[in-house]
Amino acid sequence: MTDPELAVRRYVLSEHMETVTSLLRCADSVAESWNNEATADGTNATTDGERSTTDREAVVEPFSHELRESGLLAEFPTILSGAVSAGGFSMQATPVPAPPYVAITTRGPVLRATVSAGRLVISFRVFDVVRDDKVRYVRGADDPETAVSVELK
Repeated sequence: MTDPELAVRRYVLSEHMETVTSLLRCADSVAESWNNEATADGTNATTDGERSTTDREAVVEPFSHELRESGLLAEFPTILSGAVSAGGFSMQATPVPAPPYVAITTRGPVLRATVSAGRLVISFRVFDVVRDDKVRYVRGADDPETAVSVELK
């Protein structure tokens, strides 16, 4: 990890720990709504007792809704702006809680900014993708340290 990546990660985890913790709770709520679909051989589609779903929309739509309702979606541009500054960069535009700055993916929120050194990408890995007989989505990281990923591409 580069110095700017480390600085951004430290910033997110120190200045926005409450937001990251709330984000994890939203992911828990979404995962609790899944029905544990059966796999092709009829067995339960769980990993170590974790709930899972094969339906992408059962991840993205309810998670986006949870983020909007909780007010977290509106926090992401502030986190991104502060993270860019913490990395020693600046942005030419003010970010908004929508693409290209904020995207809600099947793995969780992704915040992106173009900076002088490339593209700063902050990912919150709250869901994982398991590829076996079917693509399944399971609950991912359950603590802030593991959930936050920073890359300068």
